[in-house]
Amino acid sequence: MFTRFALPLLMAPALLLGGCGTYNGGMDSVYQPVVQRSDYVFDLNTAGYGLAEGETDRLSGWLASMKLRYGDHIAIDDGGDGSTGRAQVAAEAGRYGVVLSDRAPVTVGQIAPGTVRVVVTRTEATVPNCPDYSRTYQPDYSASTTSNYGCANNSNLAAMVADPNDLVRGQPGSPTSDPSTSTKAVRALRAAPPSGGGGTTLKSDSAGGGSK
Repeated sequence: MFTRFALPLLMAPALLLGGCGTYNGGMDSVYQPVVQRSDYVFDLNTAGYGLAEGETDRLSGWLASMKLRYGDHIAIDDGGDGSTGRAQVAAEAGRYGVVLSDRAPVTVGQIAPGTVRVVVTRTEATVPNCPDYSRTYQPDYSASTTSNYGCANNSNLAAMVADPNDLVRGQPGSPTSDPSTSTKAVRALRAAPPSGGGGTTLKSDSAGGGSK
């Protein structure tokens, strides 16, 4: 009689505790990288077909404060007046290894006459609510992995990806391939001389003398 009633009573606390915390019912973690996009704008005065005097220095200071890096996109929005100041902006962006995009995103506010707008688009990938230790490790009868399952892998992926946009769309790749490029590693391996090609001698130790 004791065994019949004691086992359900002992399992009751485990079932209650097992229902607490984040539920991970599959092999794919509920915590996935979230990509957030931000657009930063900077308006510059123009003179003719270029930037006005002193505006290049202002642009240089702004880009330095933005800490422009790989994965950022920079574009020019001139309100349809032509590519005013494009060469000067491209030269400043080139100092950071960033190439101007062909199309600028839509931003808030109209562009005043006699000005050009520089737009820096930056995306960041994070995994919100990680780490998560809300579910206590114990025998779980709800078919759930730990609440922190997948947090480490996905957080590292979000931190290491060079361009977070690749987590959204990926890279389509080139429709064609160059056989010379694809076989470069194989040709280098085959052309390399064997590491044990002969002519190698072992230096004698202090007690022996002469080659072995």
